[in-house]
Amino acid sequence: MLLASSPFKEIRLDRVSRAFGALNALRDVSLTIAKGEFIALLGPSGCGKSTALNCIAGLLATTGGGIYVDDRRIDQLKPEDRGFGMVFQNYALFPHMTVRQNIGFGLKMRGMARPEIDKRVAEALALVRLEAQGHKLPGQLSGGQQQRVAIARAIVIEPPLVLMDEPLSNLDAKLRLEMRAEIRRIHNQLGATTIYVTHDQDEALSLADRIVVLRDGAIRQVGMPHELYESPGHLDVAEFMGFRNRLAGKITAVDGGRASVDVGGASITGQLREDLGVGASAVIAVRPDDVAAGPGGANAIGARVETIEYRGREFVGMARTAGDLEVIFHGPKRAEIGSAVQLTVDPDRALIFAA
Repeated sequence: MLLASSPFKEIRLDRVSRAFGALNALRDVSLTIAKGEFIALLGPSGCGKSTALNCIAGLLATTGGGIYVDDRRIDQLKPEDRGFGMVFQNYALFPHMTVRQNIGFGLKMRGMARPEIDKRVAEALALVRLEAQGHKLPGQLSGGQQQRVAIARAIVIEPPLVLMDEPLSNLDAKLRLEMRAEIRRIHNQLGATTIYVTHDQDEALSLADRIVVLRDGAIRQVGMPHELYESPGHLDVAEFMGFRNRLAGKITAVDGGRASVDVGGASITGQLREDLGVGASAVIAVRPDDVAAGPGGANAIGARVETIEYRGREFVGMARTAGDLEVIFHGPKRAEIGSAVQLTVDPDRALIFAA
């Protein structure tokens, strides 16, 4: 395999901002990405992740700060002069061109000789496992195959950086899982550097070397997947990493890194993530799979079941406490709708933040 990403040491965003009138879509974003890293930009709609990607690509101009490849500033260059590969959400393939012609289009625009184009296109087709589809038009391919063509077109130019903007959001669940594995395999095989935009925490966790969580145009936390999954530093980051339950109350006791919170008369213990004292208003954030229906006892809160779903190996339900708090829980047995349950929170997996 001759295809390989072009050499560089790092890509650096230095206090990058982008304003649309009075709206600050990006606010002083600083980030250094090393060659070979797979970075996921994660966050809800409107957080600035696609804006950041488009500024790096050159599709949007920055209104502050600079973008550098090693010591060379690139944010004032045209998109075509940056030489990055881009994979869009909607594939953006030419419908009248064959797969080979789509993949080779960028090379043709660079004035490359036909024999070299043919060789590189064949390598890219082999890398995305579409050797037998080169003669077809995009409309004759499945969604997953079209996305592979888009990836091949992005990497065939041997870019220093591959930018992916929610490339799997149009695929069904099975194809998303398959393409996740393929994207990571291609990244590893090329030794490429990839920046990947997603709102799906599972995609970010499974693909990225580091995850960058954004909110309101600013970086909230950067870390390896296990760091953000186990130790989110802010309540909003915790929510986006799957801590769907939020139990509000008052802190009644603090013991080292742990605290107890009175939640509607129930005492729930968890791990302190902020410097809070007795009497402070707090929120316990906990994942549904760390809340179990059981006999009650320590760290349990009473509630009444409102919905229940069968998920194969377990049941997932939503119950409401007397204080009108919704709690999502898991259990091996079906709980009847309307029944009273005791929901036990794992104290080692519950995180306590300021309200």
